[in-house]
Parts: sequence; structure tokens; C-alpha cells
Amino acid sequence: MQFAPLATVKHRIKLGVPLPFNIRNNDHTLLLARGKVICSEEQMDALFERGALVDSEELHSFRHELKNARPEDLPGLWNQSMERVGKTLRANVQKDFCDALDAAAKPVLALIEHDPDLAIFQVVRQQAAGKTHYGVQHAIHTAIATFLAAQRLEWPLARTQTAFKAALTMNISIVEMQARLAMQVSPLTANQRKAIDEHPQRSVEMLREAGITDEEWLTTVGQHHENENGSGYPNKLRRLNELAALVTRTDMFTAKLSPRVNRQPIPAHQAARELFMRDQGHPMTAAIIKEFGVYPPGCFVKLAGGEAGIVIKRGAGANTPIVAVLTNRAGDAMMEPMRRNCATAGHGIVGVVDERTLRVRVSPEKLAALAAN
Repeated sequence: MQFAPLATVKHRIKLGVPLPFNIRNNDHTLLLARGKVICSEEQMDALFERGALVDSEELHSFRHELKNARPEDLPGLWNQSMERVGKTLRANVQKDFCDALDAAAKPVLALIEHDPDLAIFQVVRQQAAGKTHYGVQHAIHTAIATFLAAQRLEWPLARTQTAFKAALTMNISIVEMQARLAMQVSPLTANQRKAIDEHPQRSVEMLREAGITDEEWLTTVGQHHENENGSGYPNKLRRLNELAALVTRTDMFTAKLSPRVNRQPIPAHQAARELFMRDQGHPMTAAIIKEFGVYPPGCFVKLAGGEAGIVIKRGAGANTPIVAVLTNRAGDAMMEPMRRNCATAGHGIVGVVDERTLRVRVSPEKLAALAAN
């Protein structure tokens, strides 16, 4: 039986509402049974302070919740799960970190497996994340892309999950600084440059101190900024751990999609082209590009008939996805988004459009429901 700190699942506890799981003392004895009610913040804080635990197996009920969720519920589950990962990555890295990260990562992995198209949507539509902490956001998006590419490469599940966790934790030593840098318009200071140069090794050290012993995980974190041509850092390696070689590429790809205060995100098809030109012929690069497709979910496109909208689902071909049309051929907003299969005659994609030119907003919930039809 494995346990996770109660604090890592705080988001699943509602004051005055019956508990969805048992709460145990730090010696694993039962403290509060499922169905009991926590009535105050003070009571909850007292449980955290005494090191209360929950059985990890009980947390797997998320898969049951996911199985019974409506399509329009999925964006909310994504937001909750990403918030939980963020709290884990931003917390002090202590001895219970591995268990806390496992508990936080499982819902995200379940969501990816449940709907890979919606997972890709999270990565491509990064500017839709609003006030999400940049360092956390980038780690999660890189981890999603890593998991999907590793699956396409047909890696064993255990290795794929190790790569996922390495991507989540690759920048853990500078996660707070990343958020500040995303809003910074001035050049890097000497101290910032030093912290960036040293962060792969410092992240490894922090993970070791937290009890992480998986050498492949640690090596991947330490090498995630190395390049096979020797131009990377901190050690200018030419031979990389296989997991690091993949994370290096997904890191670069998802960073291109990320907005900065002084830079618009690069469209997904352009980011894929730049990755291909840098690294054409490499099977890992091919896996990333094939997994996302030419027009991945979250990409805004114009159709042959003049309509424009957002890709919501990959199709049978790399350039024939399913699109939610938002404007008609005259450029006017649709009363309700319409589903179009781009493999159908007259609905082929003729180009990518800038979201800002559409001036139409549709809720993620409505798009998720349309994608499931």
C-alpha cells in the first residue's frame, strides 16, 4: 500500500462536503473515514501539520470520475489537474516529493490517455492559459509532448512515464525565475545567466536531496539542454541519454509555442517546420511532428470556402483535421460553432490564421463537446 500526503490532494477536499477518501495518520492508522466532513480551514490545517496521509489507490478514483465525465467536463478537469501539478512543483522539494509528484501526475496521465487530442490542445493553446505560472505551464506542456512522442516511438510504458516525470522536473531549480523571465523585457542579468547555466545540475541535486534515485530520470534532467552537435550546456555533450534526447526536442518545440511579454507564440505548423529543418531525418523529431500533425488541435485555420475556425481534433490525415468553424465566409461570427471535417470536399485547409483577426471567443467546454460529436 502506498500513501501520499494529504496536502497534495487539498483541491479534492471541500469544507462541509463528505470526504471522497479515508484520511490516515502518519503511522497509517485510520484518522477520518470516507464520508466524514471537515468543517473548517483550521481543522484542515491541523491535518496537514500532523502529516496526514491518503491511500494512493483511493486516488485512482479519478479514472472512474474521468470515465463518467461528459466531454464538456474535461477542460475543467484539465485545469484542476494542472493546478495540482503546479502546486507540487512550486512547493519546497522535500523527502515526500516523489510521492506527491506521482499523485499529482496520475490525473494528467489519465487525461492524456483519455483524449490525446485535448492534451495536444493544451500544449498548442498556451496563450489560453491566462495567468498560469509560466514555469509550471512549460513543464507540463513539455511533459505532455514527451509522453505522446514516446508513445509514438513505442517505448515501454515505464520508460515513457520516466520521461514524462523528467520533463516535469527538468527546471525545478528555476521554476519561479522562469515566471519572472517570461515577463521581463530587459536583458538577463549576470546572476540570471549563471542560474540558467547551472540549472540542469542544480535540478538534479534538488531531486537527489528529495530522495529521487532513478538514475535515468536524473540523467535526463541533467542533460536536457545538451545537443548531439556539442553546442548544448552545461557539459557540451555529444552523446545523450535517449530520454534526454527526446526531452531536449520537446522542450524546444513547446517553448516555440509559448507567449512571452515581448514575443508572440510561433504558430504550431511553423514551430514544427523549424524543428524539422534543424533536425530533419531524426526519428524523435519525426515522432513529435507526426503526433501533432500539420494542423494540431488548438491551431486556427481558414478553409477553402472562406470559413475560419479552430482545429479541435486530428483527422485521418496530417492535414485533414476536424475544425470548429467560428466565422462564415464573409468573416462574420457564427451563432454557434459548426463542425467541419477537412477531408470533405470544399472544406480543405488553405492556411493558418491569426486568432486575433477572428475576434470570436468560444468556451473550451463548448469546443470539447463539439469535438466529441
